[in-house]
Amino acid sequence: MNSAKPFSLRIFVADGDPDGLRLVERSNWVGKAIVFPRALLPKIKQRQELDQAGVYLLLGPREDGEGEMLYIGEGDPVRARLESHYAQKDFWNQAVCFMAAPGQLNKAHVQFLEAQLIRLAKSAKRLPLDNANQPMEPSLSEADHADMQVFLENLLGMLPVLGVHAFEQIAPVAAAGAQTLLFCRGKGVTASGYEATQGFVVHAGSQGVAETVPSMQQHVRGMFDLRQGLIANGVLQRNVDHLRFTQDYVFSSPSTAAAVMLGRSANGRLEWKDAGGRTLKALQDMEAKM
Repeated sequence: MNSAKPFSLRIFVADGDPDGLRLVERSNWVGKAIVFPRALLPKIKQRQELDQAGVYLLLGPREDGEGEMLYIGEGDPVRARLESHYAQKDFWNQAVCFMAAPGQLNKAHVQFLEAQLIRLAKSAKRLPLDNANQPMEPSLSEADHADMQVFLENLLGMLPVLGVHAFEQIAPVAAAGAQTLLFCRGKGVTASGYEATQGFVVHAGSQGVAETVPSMQQHVRGMFDLRQGLIANGVLQRNVDHLRFTQDYVFSSPSTAAAVMLGRSANGRLEWKDAGGRTLKALQDMEAKM
């Protein structure tokens, strides 16, 4: 059973620019998010929200230009840390900060949130991290620990709405049970998975071909780099004659999942099939007619 509860967000576009400064509040929550592009920091750094303790995410392109990378930090106050990163970190172009009303968060609270976010991002393996180490969690009282777990849950629930998917975990098996199980086969390997609200989930233990076709590196560079990244971070493990998924992993689409698994360009709507051989496209066409 899905335990997620409905919630609403209030997004205030402070300067009238949808890509500029945005203040985001969640219903019945003491926290607040501030989202802004790097270029605005000199202009907005005196805002009183940045006087508070908080955690922040810095996002920007990877050095190879293929996808984003992420830095997770904390500050008390946040302003000094952001100013330091403005001067010393070149990669980021977007910041997402979370803080609360004065007195609601202290240094230990935000250190706890930072440690949890880094742990979750490493577990999800959705984006490479610019963080060098895993910080130690501070010692919190039982009450503070419970409060920060709630703060963290609310924060994580907001991030996908704000376009940040670095922490998304695969839905529990029970929640996924209602999904149609699909299979993709090719060159002696088989993968299984299902469509979810997060994207397309490929199951742990699924197989992928050992090598890509030559044209993939030349003409489908993004897919090739994604595949190499998954090998590098351990999501895909090399066996004697194939690759194996070491964990459930969510891809942005069925086609991306199929291309990574087959080592070539692929139409996932046709490659993924149910146990009876019906393609994902055919199954979706049937559902659309019901």
